[in-house]
Amino acid sequence: MDFACLCLGLLLPLVAALDFSYHHQEEMEEFLKNVAQNYSSITHLHSIGKSVKGRNLWVLVVGRSPKEHRIGIPEFKYVANMHGDETVGRELLLHLIEYLVTSDGKDLEITRLINSTRIHIMPSMNPDGFEAVKKPDCFYSNGRENSNFYDLNRNFPDAFEFNNVSRQPETVAIMEWLKTETFVLSANLHGGALVASYPFDNGVPATGTLHSRSLSPDDDVFQHLANTYASRNLNMKKGDQCKNKMNFPNGITNGYSWYPLRGGMQDYNYIWAQCFEITLELSCCKYPREEKLPLFWDSNKASLIEYIKQVHLGVKGQVSDHKGNPLHNVIVEVQDRKHICPYKTNKFGEYYLLLLPGSYTLNVTVPGHDPHLTKVIIPKKSQDFSAVKKDILFPLRGQLDSIPVSNPPCPMIPLYSNLPSHSAATKPSLFSFLVTLFHILFK
Repeated sequence: MDFACLCLGLLLPLVAALDFSYHHQEEMEEFLKNVAQNYSSITHLHSIGKSVKGRNLWVLVVGRSPKEHRIGIPEFKYVANMHGDETVGRELLLHLIEYLVTSDGKDLEITRLINSTRIHIMPSMNPDGFEAVKKPDCFYSNGRENSNFYDLNRNFPDAFEFNNVSRQPETVAIMEWLKTETFVLSANLHGGALVASYPFDNGVPATGTLHSRSLSPDDDVFQHLANTYASRNLNMKKGDQCKNKMNFPNGITNGYSWYPLRGGMQDYNYIWAQCFEITLELSCCKYPREEKLPLFWDSNKASLIEYIKQVHLGVKGQVSDHKGNPLHNVIVEVQDRKHICPYKTNKFGEYYLLLLPGSYTLNVTVPGHDPHLTKVIIPKKSQDFSAVKKDILFPLRGQLDSIPVSNPPCPMIPLYSNLPSHSAATKPSLFSFLVTLFHILFK
C-alpha cells in the first residue's frame, strides 16, 4: 500500500491544475507562492513594489537560475493588467506560468527556453483596479485606472511631449525595476481590441507623423515581432474580428497610426530601458465571461511561447579591454540605426541588439576614445535559442581609469524636442479625433 501511494504521489503534479476562472489577489498570490515553492529550482517570486492600496506587484521569474544574473542569458518580461478592467492577459500569464513549469524536463522546446532565458512575468500591474471592478463590462469600468484614478498607460515620461502627470507608485515601481535588469524584449498585455501594436505611440514629423505613423530606428524588427505574435493567433491575424472597431491588416499596427498616446509604457521601455516592447490587445471584450478563457488560452498559447523565443534574435556579447576587464557604459549600436538614448553595455560589459538576418557594422564607443567599428553577420537561419555571439575587445588608448565609471542617465525630458515642431502633427483631424475618442479605452 505504501509503495502504491508513493507511485501515485510521483504521478501527481506538484501544483494543482489552474482552473479557467478569474483569480483575485489572494488566489493569485496563493498560486504564485505554490509555484515558487514547488518549482524552486527554476522559479523565483518577488515583489517589485506596492500599489496605492498596498497590494504587492508580484513578479515570477522562470529560468534555470532564476535568482541571479547569468552572463549571456537574456532577460524577457511579460506585464499584464495595467488597466484593471482588461483581464484576459492576467489569466493567460497565470496559465503560461503553469505551462512553463510543468513542461520543464518534459517538453524539449520549453526546457531549452528555460535553460537559455530568464522570463519575468508580472500578471497584474494594477491589482487595485482589478479588485475595484464590481460589475464586469466589455467596454469600460471604474477599474481601468489605479486607486488614484490615473491611467497607468499615460503615466510614464514621454520622449516627444512633456508629461507632467503625477507619477504613480505602480509606474515608479516599473521604472525602478527596469534599472535592475537588462531587459531585452517585452510585451504588455491589454484588452478591448485584437491587434499587436508596436512603437512609437507618439511622435514628431521626423518619425513620420505627417504620414500618420511614427517609426523607430528598429521598425523592421518591431514589425517582425508584431507579426510573430499575430501570425500564430488566427483571430488576430484576420485583423477585423472586433465588430464596429478598426481593421488591422495582418493583425498588427504602428501605435501612432492607431492613435497618438502620450506617456505610454512601450515607448518608455524602448527609449529609456533599451528593451523592445510591443502592446498586445488580446480580446475585443475587456472583461469577457469566464467560460471564454479556455478559448483565449488556445488562441494565444503558441504566440506567447514563440514571442519569448524572439529574445534570441540578433547579436549579443561582452565588451572588454586588453586585460579582459568588462567595460560598462560603452555605447554599442548599429552604425545606421542610432537610438536617441544610446544603447550601452551593462555593468557586466554585456550588450544585446535585436536584429533581423543581414550584415551590420557595430559602432562601439568609449567616452574619450576613438570609435571602434566591427562587422557582424546575422544568418538567415538563426541559432536555436541563442543570438550570434560577438565579444568585442576594445583597443583602448590610454589608461583604463580614464573611462568614466558611470555616465549620466538619459534625461527624462522630451528627447525629440529639438526636432521639427510636432504640434500640428499630433493634433488629429476631426475624423481622427472621433476615432481616438472611440478607441481611447483600448490601450
